[in-house]
Order: sequence, then structure tokens, then C-alpha cells
Amino acid sequence: MSVYEFSVKARDGSDVPLSDYKGKVLLIVNTATECGFTSQYKELEGLYEKYGPKGLEILDFPCDQFNHQAPGTDDEIHDFCTGRFGITFPQFSKVDVVGKNAIPLFRWLSDNTTFEGFGKSPKALALSIAVKRNDQDYRDSSDVKWNFTKFLVDREGYVVDRFEPTDMRRLEGAIERYL
Repeated sequence: MSVYEFSVKARDGSDVPLSDYKGKVLLIVNTATECGFTSQYKELEGLYEKYGPKGLEILDFPCDQFNHQAPGTDDEIHDFCTGRFGITFPQFSKVDVVGKNAIPLFRWLSDNTTFEGFGKSPKALALSIAVKRNDQDYRDSSDVKWNFTKFLVDREGYVVDRFEPTDMRRLEGAIERYL
């Protein structure tokens, strides 16, 4: 199975087959507008401007599952992201990424990657404590744990890497490797 077998909802509710992105390197991200990591939109846009012409697509999926940090309608979220951060990459309809209502794409991404922790930075340790409050066994599953979890998909449509919200350092090098 590859990412190309999935369809997702555009902000207007229409179906978008991910096969439309065949041959591209994809960075699939669940985002939130009121999160401590929201400033990553700026870094993501920088990556998109730099690597988009070389075949990178960033696919943004707002998600309100983690402390309700993505309030608002799809259009309100989009207006915020374009106005404040100038994003130009595709932003889709708000989704669930964990639990019984998780969209199949994120279930597949999670099932085909491993959660390896948030790291050891102060922000990573604080996030570990916050996540553990809601899920004592969070380390034992590959489910998405928080906003701004990123999945890298190669040009053939297979997920090849996962980046937790606290891990932006490795991201650019991994993107370059697959382009």
C-alpha cells in the first residue's frame, strides 16, 4: 500500500486523491494555530519555497484533537496561516489523526512508523509530561502524540521517516536525501 491509494478532503469538502501528488516527495503534517509549535509554519514555508521547485509538497492537515489548539473553521484557519505566516502549500480540511475518527491516511502513516520519543530538550521534556497526563502508555504506540508531527513520503509513495514536533533539525537533511 502507498500514500497514493488515499483520498483526503480539501478545505471546500471536495475529494483530493493523493495520487495527484505522484512523483513528489511529500511532507504530511498535522497542525494547529494556537500551539506552542505554530511558529513552525514559518519554517515549513521556508522549506516549501526552497524545495518545492525540486519536487517537495507539504500537505497541511489542521487538527483540533490536542488541547483544542485548532479552533475555527477551515477557512478561518487558512486565513490565519496565510495572513500570519504566508503559507503557500496545500492546506486541507480539519481532520482527526488519532482515535476512532482518525482519517485512514493518518492511521496508515502511524501504523508504518515508530514513535521514538520527543528528545531531551526542555521543550521535549515538557511535551512528554503534557502528553503523559492524557496517556500513561503514550510511548507504547505509534499514534500521533501532538500537533506538528511530520511524516516524510518518498517519490514512490512510501512513508520513510517521522519527525516529532520537537525535531526540526533533521528535517531538511531528510528532505534533501529523498529529493
